Amino acid sequence: MNKFIPLSVPNFIGNEKKYVLDAVDAGWVSTGGQLIVDFEESVARYVKAKHAVAVQSGTAGLHLALQVLGVQQGDEVIVPTLTFIAAVNPVTYCGATPVFMDCDDTLCMDMGKLAEFVENDCVFDGEILKNKTTGKRVSAVVAVHVFGNLCDMDKLMELAEKYNLKVVEDSTEALGGYFKSGKYEGIRAGLVGNAGVYSFNGNKIITTGGGGMIVTNDESVAKKCKYLSTQAKDDTLYFVHNEIGYNYRLTNLQAALGVAQMECLDKFIETKQENYKYYLEKNIELAPFRDDIFSNYWFYSYLTESSEKRDSLIKFLNENNIQTRPIWTLIHTLPPYRNAQSYKIEKAFKYFDKVVNVPCSTSLTKEDIDFVAEKIQEWEKNGN
Repeated sequence: MNKFIPLSVPNFIGNEKKYVLDAVDAGWVSTGGQLIVDFEESVARYVKAKHAVAVQSGTAGLHLALQVLGVQQGDEVIVPTLTFIAAVNPVTYCGATPVFMDCDDTLCMDMGKLAEFVENDCVFDGEILKNKTTGKRVSAVVAVHVFGNLCDMDKLMELAEKYNLKVVEDSTEALGGYFKSGKYEGIRAGLVGNAGVYSFNGNKIITTGGGGMIVTNDESVAKKCKYLSTQAKDDTLYFVHNEIGYNYRLTNLQAALGVAQMECLDKFIETKQENYKYYLEKNIELAPFRDDIFSNYWFYSYLTESSEKRDSLIKFLNENNIQTRPIWTLIHTLPPYRNAQSYKIEKAFKYFDKVVNVPCSTSLTKEDIDFVAEKIQEWEKNGN
């Protein structure tokens, strides 16, 4: 088989071309247009959010959410180390400093260690939580739902309410997921915390090429995010700006793709789930998703025994035209963040050494999976 099998690519099986051409024909191609409103309403309706604000990327959404929720210069924000760096950089955009937390076996933040940190390494005066080591205010937590698995939001929100912490859900990989039990049963990823953010990058379950969406049930948060994302215009005729805003707007052309992709989202999730199960049927063991959630199964993780075997498998599959990747380098080990505080990082190192993400596009065929499985098994039989 000489066919190249990509890791995760867009799937345009719906009305994408029609809606884009409609926008072109209407002349609304830039940062204004009805399709932006339609896309916001479509996402809000799907996830049952009261408000949705379209932005140019998930990163922009995280930045706005943190700023609007009150993260300030000199604050600290608790983040996972096992994540894409875009979940952490917005903390620094706000002038704050990240404190890195370990992962659990879902690859999401270890809420047990988070509890240990805030209870033992911080002091709370009834209003402000302060880090004993640095003396800085800890104002927020960025909870990242990794690969479609969901964080333990029951435990996180209990801590957030107790210690007056704001919670931003990085749901950029979890659109469509929800909790099947617990306090937040039936609630979609992104709607448990104070604000949630989705990404529509080209590798996500739906795409607008680039783009993101902030969702919240707090009207004041949504209005402020919309205001800041559109250059903080107070008078659109005379160009009066009373605050520093950002050019974080989504275009109408991108929204055209988004509206069409939203029409296909349930089908995409169903395909992701079916393909994951088919890998298992082919005797390819993949990291599990929580039983108590409905997951979109965005990314599939095959676990090797070591970093050497991880690299060997990636190389072997690449030689057979199969695109794979390792998980992210731990953020607290990267040059920009080596001086930041990290708390008992252990499991994250283990998963960094072992995870190989295998092809999971919604356009993946059973024949493609057969070939990927055959090559993984060939690699295994060769003693790797």
